[in-house]
Amino acid sequence: MTGLILLTLRELRARKVVVGLFVVATVVWIALAFALQLDVVDGSLAGARLFGQEAIEEPIEPGQPLLDEDGNAILDDEGNPRTDGTDLPFNGDTLLESVVFTAQAFVSGAAYWIGILLALFATGGLIASLTERGTADVVLTKPLSRSSVLGGRLLAVMVVMLALLTYLFGAVWLVMSIKTGIWSPRFLLAIPVVFGMFAVVYSVVTLVGVWSGSAPLSLIVTLGLGFVTLVLAVPELPTQINRTWRPIVVGAYHLLPKFGNVGTTMVPQLATGGDVGPLYPLLSSLAFGAACYGLAFVLFSRKDY
Repeated sequence: MTGLILLTLRELRARKVVVGLFVVATVVWIALAFALQLDVVDGSLAGARLFGQEAIEEPIEPGQPLLDEDGNAILDDEGNPRTDGTDLPFNGDTLLESVVFTAQAFVSGAAYWIGILLALFATGGLIASLTERGTADVVLTKPLSRSSVLGGRLLAVMVVMLALLTYLFGAVWLVMSIKTGIWSPRFLLAIPVVFGMFAVVYSVVTLVGVWSGSAPLSLIVTLGLGFVTLVLAVPELPTQINRTWRPIVVGAYHLLPKFGNVGTTMVPQLATGGDVGPLYPLLSSLAFGAACYGLAFVLFSRKDY
């Protein structure tokens, strides 16, 4: 199996896939490092510039009372002075933490949606190419089980994706931590979640690729499934459709992966230290991926090439 893993890695390198993905990741963290300039004085944010333009003109720290035009404190319904502490985004206790968490949430969201999509297009043809005549004739004559052949192919893709995510998230985390002095290791917990959801996406590519031998079809089906799951993730959908179709829609929601729920809630909350809520969307998605991989291995072991 080690030989197949190395063969797949060499194939990815020959296609410039690995280099291209790492170049994109490098551009992202370098752009973030140069675009966001923070002025930190005694652990507080004194100013921020985005692409050379002032992003914060009058920094406000949580706990500072809001004043009206006459300089008097603005009171809430209970007669207490209103502050800005509850208005800071992404669970930041200070304005500086909120800026850091916002940048980390942006990177984790981009890695989830755009990074997975780019990696999918870059590696999506590897499984289908394994079933092509010529490649199959050579690979399947090796003294290896078909499970080992398909497993080696998949393992190489997963190694590349995990290394890419670790490099991108690690670089962004180091840049933001060094620039601000805020070291929030919880941002790194988004790595296994994004990696797990990529594995779920790739399970569909693998199953369709083994079944049809067509790389374009495997990508089309995967993207179509992703769109359907985004529609099913709309909370009000079951109450807005005909009652006859409601069980089918609810059943499809629970059966299919929850790309939208994980991408819009769990990943940003992990990156910023918030409450991620129930793990059901992630765990049910992983179960769907495991079922697809199981079917793909069974189909690949029985198919006549």
